[in-house]
Amino acid sequence: MHRRVWSKIGTFGAALALAALAGCDDAADDATVPPASGAALGSGEGPPPIPVMGPERTIIAFGDSLFAGYNLDPRDSYPEKLENALRAKGINAEIVNAGVSGDTTAAGLQRLEFTLAAMEQPPALFILELGGNDLLRGLSPEETKANLGKMLTILQREGVPVLLMGMRSPPNYGPEFQAQFDALYRDLAREYGADLIPFWLEEIYQQPELFQSDRIHPTAEGIERLVAATLDDVEGALPAPDAG
Repeated sequence: MHRRVWSKIGTFGAALALAALAGCDDAADDATVPPASGAALGSGEGPPPIPVMGPERTIIAFGDSLFAGYNLDPRDSYPEKLENALRAKGINAEIVNAGVSGDTTAAGLQRLEFTLAAMEQPPALFILELGGNDLLRGLSPEETKANLGKMLTILQREGVPVLLMGMRSPPNYGPEFQAQFDALYRDLAREYGADLIPFWLEEIYQQPELFQSDRIHPTAEGIERLVAATLDDVEGALPAPDAG
């Protein structure tokens, strides 16, 4: 399979707000994991996959170590598994893994225009997953929101549809910080007309067995659960191919 990869998996695991996972509100509803279908996960189980049809549509998965696939086989990264799942549904998708371990929203902003310029044509969809490292470093929600807003402005100017992957603050940061951080993804999605998954780790964050020993990065099985849980959102955010 042809693949363009913008980054190698780094060894610096301070990448993600899933540290937030360890402290997420115990009062949150337990996530119920639906049975994983072969069609959803591209695992070879279940009914035969639908033949891939239509023009190829490129998706950029732009994020941090959660997208880079920290400590996993590259084939088990979220972008790779998501591509397999989309193709199993007959969608001719190619996903560029632009995940860089350790990236904050500021670092993402610095490389965004370079990433877009390296494309032969604008992507059909841009999945934006950043903010967890801002949490780990104690950066203010205002700074995180400002950086994401600048990225969304650039993508809007270029006419690139966006799916924003939201994160959630742990309660130990305090109620005011938590409220500001948790609202910023929703507010930005509304302001810029982006599609939104409010907390994209919702499916697994209360299941420690689906995380590696650092309690930050999902296991390969955790990634499969995330793909199954978010596949419909990604498909819904992906515009129909041009008729002409």
